Parts: sequence; structure tokens; C-alpha cells
Amino acid sequence: MTDLTLVLGDLADQHADALVNAANSWLLGGGGVDGAIHARAGHALTEACRELRASQYGRGLATGQSVATTAGRLQALWVIHTVGPRWDRYDDRSSLLASCYRTSLEVAAELGARTVALLAISTGTHRWPLDDAARIAVRTVRETLASWAESQTGERRGAGEGTIEEVRFVLFNQRTYTAFETAMAALDG
Repeated sequence: MTDLTLVLGDLADQHADALVNAANSWLLGGGGVDGAIHARAGHALTEACRELRASQYGRGLATGQSVATTAGRLQALWVIHTVGPRWDRYDDRSSLLASCYRTSLEVAAELGARTVALLAISTGTHRWPLDDAARIAVRTVRETLASWAESQTGERRGAGEGTIEEVRFVLFNQRTYTAFETAMAALDG
């Protein structure tokens, strides 16, 4: 069974097999967490992203999708880049936000990651309401892990079952931590 934990801290400081970065579609670094990840990881991450752009992601990574690169100087093996949707009160994009979490876990499982550090995708410059984003994130991660466990039959394992031992939400401030804590408690209740 996979442990689901919450940590108050900086994603770039985490020791994990895979760190999930809220990337822009061009994969070239930007502001916020994406910029911090690129700055801390150094040249190796930038070059890996350029190689992705030169190959299959010349038009950019689609919203809700995920792809992995080296982690450069970070204390991780991989960075999984995912492009979160912008919140729009008139257009329900919650399936795209859920897809960010689901595809990130799928990529992590394919890589053989045992520990995955996630963040609150789309809650910064994309302005997704924090309580709703936390609910979608926690629910999607739990449902993804549960579906893997249910698909396990005999010697055959589900996509990520048996690989990922811990999924850790790394939350930058107390307000975000509290929103995720509340979302977890609501699903447990």
C-alpha cells in the first residue's frame, strides 16, 4: 500500500525519486516553482528539456500531460513536468487538473519511482481556487492508487502497484497545507 503524506516545505528541497514540477508547455522554465526547480537543477535539466522540445514536444507539452527528465542537481532522480490548466469560472477544466496528477503518477510508475513529491498544481499564477484544487488533487491521487491496487491479480501488478511506496504533497505555505489536510480529512470522513 502506498503512503499518502503532507509536508510543509519547498519542493526543490525534497529527497524523492521523482519531483513533479508545474511546468509551462514549452518546458523551458518560468516563474514560481518551475523557475525555482530549473534554477536549482541547473544546466542538465535545461538541456534535457531542450532535447524534449527538439524531439516529440516541439509544439509544447499539452495541458494535463506529463513527461520526465533528469533532475540535474536536485536531490531526486527525475523531474516529472506537468502542465496545469488555468482556472476559468465559465469552463470546467477539473478533468485537466486531475489528469496532471494521474499522468504524473503513471510516468513515475513507468520510471520505477518509489517516492513521488507532488505540489499544488495550478494554484499559483493559474489561480485555481485552493480548496477545490486540493480536493481534486487528493481525490485523484487516491483514486489512481486505488485503481492500481484493484487491478492487481496474482503475479500481475497494476500500473504503479508495488512500485510507488510514498506519494508526498509538498505544500509551500500553511494555508495550502491546511487546504490539503482538510481535503484528506473529508475523504477519510
